[in-house]
Amino acid sequence: MDFALTAEQKQIKEMVSEFVDEEVKPRAAEIDETDEFPADLVAEMGELGLMGMPFPEEYGGAGLDYHSYAIGLEEISRGSGGLGTIVAAHTSLAGNMLYEFGNEDQKQTYLTPLNEGTDIGAFALSEPGAGSDVPAMETTAKKDGDEYVVDGGKLWISNGSVADTVVVFAKTDPDAGNKGISSFVVRPDEDDGFVVEGTEHKLGDKGCPTAELRFDDMRVPEDRLLGDEGDGFVQALKTLNGGRITIAARSIGIARAALDDAVKYAGEREQFDQPIGDFQAIKHKLADMDTKVQAATLLMHKAADLKMRDETFIKEAAQAKLYASEISREVANEGIQIHGGYGYTKDFAAERYYRDAKLNEIYEGTSEILRNTIGDWLQK
Repeated sequence: MDFALTAEQKQIKEMVSEFVDEEVKPRAAEIDETDEFPADLVAEMGELGLMGMPFPEEYGGAGLDYHSYAIGLEEISRGSGGLGTIVAAHTSLAGNMLYEFGNEDQKQTYLTPLNEGTDIGAFALSEPGAGSDVPAMETTAKKDGDEYVVDGGKLWISNGSVADTVVVFAKTDPDAGNKGISSFVVRPDEDDGFVVEGTEHKLGDKGCPTAELRFDDMRVPEDRLLGDEGDGFVQALKTLNGGRITIAARSIGIARAALDDAVKYAGEREQFDQPIGDFQAIKHKLADMDTKVQAATLLMHKAADLKMRDETFIKEAAQAKLYASEISREVANEGIQIHGGYGYTKDFAAERYYRDAKLNEIYEGTSEILRNTIGDWLQK
């Protein structure tokens, strides 16, 4: 068992880290304050090959292994949690749906520009009454000649208001339960009836627009169906399993940022004629924070390794996402505590890390759902 990074993985880490330190971190507070989609940074990431990291070069991707992708996303999230979500939703969800379930023409036409960063992707699954309970969705797609007519709406869609390609899930057979769900490639600029109702005002994750979408008699050509009718539910579960590894990466990146800032502050802030980092209480906090980050990192790479080996990784991905998301919040919370009163102000980034970290416990599988998943696998 080798825990050392390969030369390529080290290179990716160094390259992304440099980009984050020079381009992202100086803008992070501004992005958080304005909540504007950082189109210029996303375009630059496309030029660097960061918008299609795990996909083959033949489709415009960087051809990196999943460890490298997780490392890259961790670094991006260290700079900005919102930017981390933009990349994760674009790549792990929209991009992966096209790569795993699209035909050759769909990959060339829609996946390639996503990987090159010239298009932005989104994954539209959740609805007001169908979050964890996917089969409860009410969006429908009825066949009409050589088109599908889609009606309904989606909620909590990351990148939804800026996406060029949206993978939309709808019921093609409302009476078939989860076997009646299908997925489609939707092009907002081409498909009449695609409406952005608005975006959410969120606690954190700023810069990544979370949209409410509506579909009014939206006609989608039949050649935009991904796979066969009725495949959508299984496709969504498989895609979310892989996505949980990258939400673990986002969590770890935010936790690392909180830890780094706490260590720096503890060394600079003096009370009672000595740096607060010299007090055992603060040392113990920092020690626990670092230990949690290291443990979460190992869980993440274990799940990534199984995915790369094409072995079952459902339980491991759930564990990685569950643990990393919860320790991300815990580490960010301790970061605020170490900063004291300053940590509760926007003069320091500590409070932003906490707000960004909380989301990890909610999207792409709540902590409660993940515990159910892990428990189910333990009893198989």
